[in-house]
Amino acid sequence: MTNLLAPPFLYLIAALICPFLSSRWRALLLLGVPVFGLMIMLAYPVGDHVVWSVVGFDLTFMRVDRLSTLFGIIFSIAALLSGLYAWHVRDTVQQVATLAYAGAAIGGVFAGDLISLFLWWEGTAVASVFLIWARRTPASTATGMRYLLVQVLSGVLLLAGLLMHYHDTGSIAFEHLGLVSPGTFLIFLSFGIKCAFPLLHNWLADAYPAATLTGTVVLSAFTTKMAVYALARGYAGTEVLIYIGALMTLFPIFLALVEDDLQRVLAYSLNSQLGFMVVGVGIGSELSINGSAAHAFCSVLYQGLLFMSVGAVVYRTGTSRASQLGGLYRTMPVTMLCCLVGAASISAVPLFSGFVSKSLILDASGYNGNYVVWLALLVASVGVLVHTTIKVPYLTFFAKDSGKRPAEAPIHMRLAMILTASLCVIIGVFPGLLYSLLPYSVDYHPYTFDHVLVQLQLLLFALLAFVVLKKLGLYPRMVQSTSLDTDVIYRKWLPDRLPAVTQWVVNLNACARQMALGWLGTGYGMVERLTRPGAPLARGWSVASMMFVVIVLMCAVLVLNLL
Repeated sequence: MTNLLAPPFLYLIAALICPFLSSRWRALLLLGVPVFGLMIMLAYPVGDHVVWSVVGFDLTFMRVDRLSTLFGIIFSIAALLSGLYAWHVRDTVQQVATLAYAGAAIGGVFAGDLISLFLWWEGTAVASVFLIWARRTPASTATGMRYLLVQVLSGVLLLAGLLMHYHDTGSIAFEHLGLVSPGTFLIFLSFGIKCAFPLLHNWLADAYPAATLTGTVVLSAFTTKMAVYALARGYAGTEVLIYIGALMTLFPIFLALVEDDLQRVLAYSLNSQLGFMVVGVGIGSELSINGSAAHAFCSVLYQGLLFMSVGAVVYRTGTSRASQLGGLYRTMPVTMLCCLVGAASISAVPLFSGFVSKSLILDASGYNGNYVVWLALLVASVGVLVHTTIKVPYLTFFAKDSGKRPAEAPIHMRLAMILTASLCVIIGVFPGLLYSLLPYSVDYHPYTFDHVLVQLQLLLFALLAFVVLKKLGLYPRMVQSTSLDTDVIYRKWLPDRLPAVTQWVVNLNACARQMALGWLGTGYGMVERLTRPGAPLARGWSVASMMFVVIVLMCAVLVLNLL
């Protein structure tokens, strides 16, 4: 019974009983389970717990150390805040999916072996897709199917890598793996899909905006951060991650600049922030791992806050298109202020959470001698300032008067945003609170003159670039359209070529059928000629002829036996 109260199983039990409760009790359950689960989580001492023996394998469902506990804490906080934000939701599907999804993500970061990790890995895929399908539109149905295929592919690669790794080593332990065998490479690729590596990332910008308003907030917290945790656990110090992460920070900049849908802009900014974390994991030093873990912690908060604020705007106006918004500061001041806090946090403005976490990664890259990567991270920081910090609040609340005068967000949404914004500020002002939770002991001071000066220079430069581009008319105009990413391959190119391919297959099939029927007709004609009256096969055989054939066959068998 005690094992069933472990946080991952607590969430799953709550998800099972949720459909049988009234709507108000379901909403309370989404608030109570994260609090109760966090209390149980913090009561576990360091070590392996909830170990079950299954068909000869010891599965560890609670491997507790500082790294897993840090991610468990922020996942619990995210589940609580998203539950408060979604207080108005009475959709059983969304509530059950949220509980199951959060529980699977927490189970993933506490998994002590690859088999239990695989179970939770697939659990997040299955549970999260219902947050997309719950929107109940043809577009969300199609998007959810694409999302599910990608997530299941990640799970299949993890399973294949697990089996190959076990065959090579005889171990299923989830520890440092490294790129040392085909099995560990497949596991690495599986983690990369969920972490939205370049060319494997299109599911993120495709799926997150297609989810329900509250589902988007939930989705932003778990899947990708669980992948960052998995990389930190299994592939810390893998050099290729440095360059993958640097590329991840840069390429979403251009996609976000031209995007009109603000939820897709935030999805691209999330992809860019993941790049910072991947760089830290690739460097592999204690400082960089601390930086990746801290940045993941802060990203859950400020990214969730940005999705909350844009979601509140969509809830009141019905659109997330920047071209249809503007001037909302008049009637949505609380949402506007919370959006500004989230924007300041993601761009690492001093006294906000992103500053105290991103500084760790930047310094780690400099100490490691990766100056090109360090420069790439600075450029990416400027890009984030332009396409998220400035663009999202400016176009939503200040750019022009759209004529819309919506009411402020509901009280529970405002409360969720205010609490999240408060955490962003508290962490930024008192970084020691976060640093005390990091995997390694840290003696680091982010508020040095150099750190603050460089970040303020970046902020002023980005503001100057934005103003100049706007004045010169060079800033991309917001056009109502759907921007395709690498998913153009299976959303446009393949469908456009499908009719031609289909016709080619039909023609090939008709040609093959015609040839086969011709051969069958020829064969039938030959058999008919040989078997008609008077033909060789239709004539009767004499006894002497039959005896001769039998003798020949017996001689052949005798010769074969002698050989």
